[in-house]
Amino acid sequence: MPQLATKINPNSDGYRANREAMLERLAKRDEQQARARLGGGEAKIERHHSRGRMLPRERIEALLDRDSPFLELCPLAAYGSEYEVGASIAGGIGRVEGVECLLTGSDPTVRGGTSNPYTLRKSLRLQEIAKINRLPSIGFIESGGADLPRQKEIFVPGGATFRNLTQKSAAGIPTIALVTGSSTAGGAYLPGMSDYVVMVREQGLVFLGGPPLVKMATGEEAEEEALGGAKMHSTVSGVSEFIAEDELDACRIGREIVRNLNWRKLGPKPRGGGEQPLHDPEELLGIASHDLRIPFDAREVIARIVDASRFDEFKPGYGIQLVTGWAELWGHPIAILANNGVLFNEDAEKAAHFIQLADQVDTPLLFLQNTTGYIVGTDYEQRGIVKAGAKMLNALANVGVPKLTLMTGGSYGAGNYGMCGRSFEPRFIFTWPNYKTAVMGPKQLAGVMEIVLRAGAARRGIEVDEEQMAAGTKAVEDQIEAESDAFVSSGELWDDGMIDPRDSRTVLGLALSAVHSNRVEGSRRFGVFRM
Repeated sequence: MPQLATKINPNSDGYRANREAMLERLAKRDEQQARARLGGGEAKIERHHSRGRMLPRERIEALLDRDSPFLELCPLAAYGSEYEVGASIAGGIGRVEGVECLLTGSDPTVRGGTSNPYTLRKSLRLQEIAKINRLPSIGFIESGGADLPRQKEIFVPGGATFRNLTQKSAAGIPTIALVTGSSTAGGAYLPGMSDYVVMVREQGLVFLGGPPLVKMATGEEAEEEALGGAKMHSTVSGVSEFIAEDELDACRIGREIVRNLNWRKLGPKPRGGGEQPLHDPEELLGIASHDLRIPFDAREVIARIVDASRFDEFKPGYGIQLVTGWAELWGHPIAILANNGVLFNEDAEKAAHFIQLADQVDTPLLFLQNTTGYIVGTDYEQRGIVKAGAKMLNALANVGVPKLTLMTGGSYGAGNYGMCGRSFEPRFIFTWPNYKTAVMGPKQLAGVMEIVLRAGAARRGIEVDEEQMAAGTKAVEDQIEAESDAFVSSGELWDDGMIDPRDSRTVLGLALSAVHSNRVEGSRRFGVFRM
């Protein structure tokens, strides 16, 4: 397999400008992630620690294998909203007893660990990742249930949480609940519907109604431990299987449960040792353009993430705006589609052909997305750009092999769909901090709206107030520019995490390894249509 060369000049002005801009964005990301780890603030953390209790990420770290990496997912959820960054829950993928698991933990320092609308959305996404990738799930439970003032946004859709638990169990995907605090009302079904339950003595509580509610409903003066404590549930009700003496003991028991799962991956093992790229991943900081009008060659990214920088390009002389080809990532075969800009008719047809080929040979797809969308114009419409794009979307929607997406630049219009944005269900989707997405670029969108408004005024015979029109156009442009920002997208959970470009190979490798916990096979729905 040929090895990719590089044309990057780290001493050029453009490279240095890109690098400085990327480092600034990464500093902002680190600041926001620190806010998420801070939870409800230092005072609440100190009070929580004083009670002998750990924070969610501390619990997860105690559960993981020694020196095991942890791929945290959706850490910036709720960014830009009225809620704390992180959405009062931590979650991600790590190894427990050598088994890749989906680990979660409510943050009791944030409004008592109650669930707000973003908590629910993040929880459901984490459950989806566990289910589709066949990952055993371990949850640290200490939550006050729904954030009651927002119950109308949580109550009805929140039932999917319990449905997902039992569906995972039915699919043979183990679910383990480590109850470190109160699990009340509907939250009682989190342990109640898990395969295994561990409760911390004199700390874990599970009941449909706590003492205040029991008092109001029945007049009974109930005592917490008798109503829902670890000893009662482990010796009387049978809700819990194990009593842990403290949180570390709960982690020990959780590890023993995983050890006894006899868990085996269903996907193929890596076929190579995962040689490091020839080119320095550090240089990824300066490759991606922060001015999205300036293109960069996707091959420069590929050369710094795939094994030994080896890339067997498919159809290199046709549809040249889309780079396609075969490579390995940490020993796993992958089929890569990477944009070098706008998608023309030939690019879309080439993509549809290549996607079907990858599906035929059970090879996961990796999309490196940097596109302004599909081309527009009379000539391209007459040549059938709609049909060409539809072929690409059809192939993408119906393949059976896993899909992973990395956003390295712009993601506009239907190009977001064609290159496997969130709506086309990639197993994992990550972004670089320079990423932007919208239905179209801010200037284009504002300009289209201005044209429509001017045409409407002309039809009605109304004279346009140029000053007001200019102000309105500027306001729309500013709005779209702000809404297309990578931090906003991450806050809305349109991705599974904003990553440092230098970590791309590692993050994608961890995600690809998790994908192989399940079967990796094509759909076998159709033969390859040559486009």
